[in-house]
Amino acid sequence: GVDRPFRFPVQWVNRPNGDFRGFSGTVVSGSIAAGQEVLLAGSDRSARIKEIVTFDGAADRAREGDAVTLTFETDIDIARGDLLAKPGEAPEHVDQFAAYVIWMSEQPLVPGRSYLLRVGTRTVPGTVTALKHRVDVETLAHLADRTLRLNEIGFCNLSTAAPVAFDPYDACRDTGAFILIDRFSNETAGAGMIAFGLRRASNIHWQALTVGREERAALKDQRPAVLWLTGLSGAGKSTIADIVEKKLLALGRHTMLLDGDNVRHGLNRDLGFTEADRVENIRRVGEVAKLMAEAGLIVICSFISPFRAERRLVRELAAPSAFLEIFVDTPLEECMRRDPKGLYAKAKAGRLEHFTGLDSPYEVPEAAEIRVATIGISPEAAAEQILAELRGRRII
Repeated sequence: GVDRPFRFPVQWVNRPNGDFRGFSGTVVSGSIAAGQEVLLAGSDRSARIKEIVTFDGAADRAREGDAVTLTFETDIDIARGDLLAKPGEAPEHVDQFAAYVIWMSEQPLVPGRSYLLRVGTRTVPGTVTALKHRVDVETLAHLADRTLRLNEIGFCNLSTAAPVAFDPYDACRDTGAFILIDRFSNETAGAGMIAFGLRRASNIHWQALTVGREERAALKDQRPAVLWLTGLSGAGKSTIADIVEKKLLALGRHTMLLDGDNVRHGLNRDLGFTEADRVENIRRVGEVAKLMAEAGLIVICSFISPFRAERRLVRELAAPSAFLEIFVDTPLEECMRRDPKGLYAKAKAGRLEHFTGLDSPYEVPEAAEIRVATIGISPEAAAEQILAELRGRRII
């Protein structure tokens, strides 16, 4: 243990009073001595250890497995989830990596869906961007697949919302292992072992722009927003969205309407209707809606968007623009009776697979800003209900 690189995940900042500030955790690899310099992984910030505090008092050295509090000779900005190392022994610090994942949930893995990823003491939103192959546990053969089911193992590419510090699992289990947490149920959905980092091109940066969302919105004299209509096929989303846009234009508002069928003719023409493709469909539309809101527009989106996780993702993408989830609540029986495109008839006849409401689930919104119950009211009245809410929230 003492010959391995020093690794100290910060578990919490210990500040019982204004005179003491220490950083508590457990040494998971290597050792450190008072007076030695440590580096904050992923930065160029370092500081020299002033004191190593244990349950029994001050110690000269902390070794692998020791739970200690470190204090420093100079102030350094460190928070829970940070990883400390020695200069010259820094771990990798990237936002994409490859890993073996064992799936532990009854719900299959869906590439593109956002989970919480916890490595060491750090937790960040993370996504399985690609399942490279599934591993046959008996023969170790690599098998092509698009998802992982309970107890299956796959080799995956993952992406995190912010860079994380880690070591390959073979080098250090404590900093190379992670879990994936379902963002709604909080269950552990999967566990993984990091193989290696995936580096983005080093010349790709965020470009600072002089003109931003506020300036574009001020020019249009309106508040940017994303109005997200969700509901079953045949619920009336497209009809209501079209009327809402016409009414907003009559008020002099600058809008754009994104419709589920229309985007599949261009932007998403390469996607089908499997669960993974539906997730990617909504992710792409969410990114487009975000850009349009940053242009100062009121963006109206009409999509079945059957999964809560993806609706949560587009809500997070839209920030800081206003986001209103609008549940167009029409019972399945009524949608099947209307069947304006004949899709329910095809699905029931077995000519259409993965059809929402029949052989693919629709997860009802739990806290939509607006619920439009369409039974007994006209599309015009439904649109007026939405506009009344927009006025109440001072979006128009």
